[in-house]
Amino acid sequence: MASLAHQIGGLRCPSLSNTHLSRKHSFTNTQTVKRIFTTKAAVAVSNAQTRERMKLKEMFEDAYERCRNAPYEGVAFTVDDFHAAIEKYDYNSEIGTKVKGTVFNVDANGALVDVTAKSSAFLPIREACIHGIKHVEEAGIVPGMREEFVIIGENEHDDSLILSLRQIQYDLAWERCRQLQAEDVVLTGKVVGANKGGIVAIVEGLRGFVPFSQISSKSSAEDLLEKDLPLKFVEVDEEQSRLVLSNRKAMADSQAQLGIGSVVTGTVQSLKPYGAFIDIGGINGLLHVSQISHDRVSDIATVLQPGDTLKVMILSHDRERGRVSLSTKKLEPTPGDMIRNPKLVFEKAEEMAQTFRQRIAQAEAMARADMLRFQPESGLTLTAEGILGPLTEDLPAEGLNFSEEIPVAED
Repeated sequence: MASLAHQIGGLRCPSLSNTHLSRKHSFTNTQTVKRIFTTKAAVAVSNAQTRERMKLKEMFEDAYERCRNAPYEGVAFTVDDFHAAIEKYDYNSEIGTKVKGTVFNVDANGALVDVTAKSSAFLPIREACIHGIKHVEEAGIVPGMREEFVIIGENEHDDSLILSLRQIQYDLAWERCRQLQAEDVVLTGKVVGANKGGIVAIVEGLRGFVPFSQISSKSSAEDLLEKDLPLKFVEVDEEQSRLVLSNRKAMADSQAQLGIGSVVTGTVQSLKPYGAFIDIGGINGLLHVSQISHDRVSDIATVLQPGDTLKVMILSHDRERGRVSLSTKKLEPTPGDMIRNPKLVFEKAEEMAQTFRQRIAQAEAMARADMLRFQPESGLTLTAEGILGPLTEDLPAEGLNFSEEIPVAED
């Protein structure tokens, strides 16, 4: 037993004693190192943050001092420069104010315009042109275009301005119409509508009214739609938006150049039971059925058709009423040629018209000679121009012109 106990007591377990103790000691050392490193790192970070904070604090304190003592030191943009910039880019947004702007975008609804305001301005398509257009590009409005606009409103949603070019063009059009009226010129207007009193025509982009009493032709309003008419101004009143025009006055000017007996080329516009209306350079003249041929014409359609081109002679014209009477009968070499051989009539037209004018001149000369012969006591003298001048104070100073057409007395 003693030997067994001695043997057991002599047994040793080095792995249990030395290895275990060594691992425990190593673990304890590692934990200690980690704690030391973490502590040193934390101290280092804290010191770096502290230095950064101190640096920022010094910067802010320095900036604060400079703002208090020398706020403009090192600043190139001075107070004067600031005020100058305000004046340069300041704008008046009142309605009716004109502003310069540059188009930078266009779409189907209009155009965006830079007017150096707090926000972009908008040009609606309806305000882009005095004429009706479907896209702003039709009026030459494209990105990059710089133009003068007028402010007509403000968008409530984003406070952007609403611009107009149409209003500026409208004002210019009225000014142009006043100028044309003062110059008493003839211009062309396109008929776009009608009402009970007359027709509506577009002149210089404005809608003008032409009363039926001021239209020289007998055409209906429907026949005149979409046609161009020579017109003259009767009244131009921008304040009342009244623009009244006359076709008769324009025709009278044109007719003044049409002498009695002159030959002109015309086109048949329409046929009526009593005659044919002929367009002679924008003037409607009547070729009465009795003036077509020396032979009787029972049906005008057998001789003329709308669209036919023919030569006619001016018989008379009423400048006030704008009426012109025409004849092909006077151009016939022999009676009935207009029915049988109209081509010959047109070939001989100038020759026959010259003969007609000579006969008229001879008849007038004989009439003046007879007047002087039967009224020698009148004291009249016959000038080379065919004008009877007075020798008494009872007659007008300019004399009496018997070269004008004398109307035939009616029974």
